[in-house]
Amino acid sequence: MRARLAVFLLCPSMALAQAPLSAIDWLNDPAREPLIRPDEPPVTDTASTPMIDTSLLGEVQADAVGLLPPQMTGLPPDLWRYSQSADLADLISAQNLSSLPAMQALFYTLLLAEAEAPEGSGRENLFLQARLDGLMQLGAVEPVQALLDRTGTGNAALFARWFDATLLTGDEDLACAKLVAQPHLAPSYAAQVFCTARSGDWSTAALTMDTARVLGFLSSQEEVLLHRFLDPELFEGEPLPHPPVRPSPLVFRLREAIGEPMPTTPLPRAFSVSDLRGTMGWKAQIAAAERLAQTGALAENRLLGIYTERLPAASGGIWDRVDAVQRFDIALRARDAQAVAVTLPKAFTAMKVARLEVPFAKLFAAKLLELPLRGETAEAAYRVALLSPQYETAAQKFGADFKSMAFLSALAQGYPQQAGAKTELEHAVLRGFETTAMPDLFRADMEAGRLGEVILRAMLLYERATRGEVNELATALATFRAVGLEDAARQAALQILLLERRL
Repeated sequence: MRARLAVFLLCPSMALAQAPLSAIDWLNDPAREPLIRPDEPPVTDTASTPMIDTSLLGEVQADAVGLLPPQMTGLPPDLWRYSQSADLADLISAQNLSSLPAMQALFYTLLLAEAEAPEGSGRENLFLQARLDGLMQLGAVEPVQALLDRTGTGNAALFARWFDATLLTGDEDLACAKLVAQPHLAPSYAAQVFCTARSGDWSTAALTMDTARVLGFLSSQEEVLLHRFLDPELFEGEPLPHPPVRPSPLVFRLREAIGEPMPTTPLPRAFSVSDLRGTMGWKAQIAAAERLAQTGALAENRLLGIYTERLPAASGGIWDRVDAVQRFDIALRARDAQAVAVTLPKAFTAMKVARLEVPFAKLFAAKLLELPLRGETAEAAYRVALLSPQYETAAQKFGADFKSMAFLSALAQGYPQQAGAKTELEHAVLRGFETTAMPDLFRADMEAGRLGEVILRAMLLYERATRGEVNELATALATFRAVGLEDAARQAALQILLLERRL
């Protein structure tokens, strides 16, 4: 009787003996009329099979996946279509934007944009790999994970990047579960041993490690760390080898797992993401947040949240910066103009030392503009506002009050020609705003439809200008304006004048 009841519960359709129903309602209705009418004209004059272009699902589309749709970025869907994947990959890897906030923002928009895949895309997803590596270079680990969550990690190259990202964010259980289920995706034997052990199969992990060691598939670091990871009591008290200068995320996490964590400050920026976890001390979180905010990989609101989490535990260095920001934030929230006048110079100077002037401006400029400030405080607040997204509003409202910044005010409103240029940089900016025509250097590429490629090349010119080749600045700014990136051009010009940033 129990067996019959089980069959009824598992197979109710068999028990009820009813006709199967389709998941699509209209498939259940019988056709009442013939689908082909004899009086309809023929759709073709021949019975030959037409030629059809085919492609494997997911083969090319991974290169087209993004997090920002065209209506959000303002960029056309064919942004990359007419460029070669290899050329774009080279241009992305050539960018050095760690100190250039306007270019960082533009770079993120390009890397995260949804757009048609470029020419030469294939199973290797070379363009997507370059985008992921570009994001990791800036420390934007979470967007890397988000992109790979959308595209999938069906090949070894993409899985390796997903695996590294999860190791840094603390989500390695997700990657390990997939690796155990699909061992062929493992980026290394060390990763396979690590994930097998985390799944609870310690004996298989030990056997895999012994095999990999005999075959020479483990580095000396991996071998020593995995031995201690699998059997910590056996090697208790034995010294560890010196940590490598450039560890892999797996080596980094293995050292942490055995109680010998590595400081992230000398490591690539992406490793700082691991210090944002709640298990880390407040000072480590502050240092990591600052480092990531420098490249736009951490939102400024999150930076402020970490700054104001508690009162500084000491003085000097990073604690003085935290104290200065907290005092200024309190004064601004209280709308106390006198207190703001006292705290603003110290707070902005502290953020300038940390190269966080733009995140500071994004956080506080709007509220600063609402206060009745005077004298040097008003001028300092105006400079902060010119580094914020409200730069044009600030210039329209207060620009006439600051004659010494006439060129900056005119630039913020889009017509620097109305102010006299004095320095070499200002003259270069002025030339960049003389016309919205595409510079001759990129005209052929634009006619060929290589918009994304042109933008990346112009970004390289801007970077070269910050290195001293000032003449390149005019071409870069003119290119941005010619392709409709007016806001990027103005912010880039304002920042190169205000931040005095030199690479």
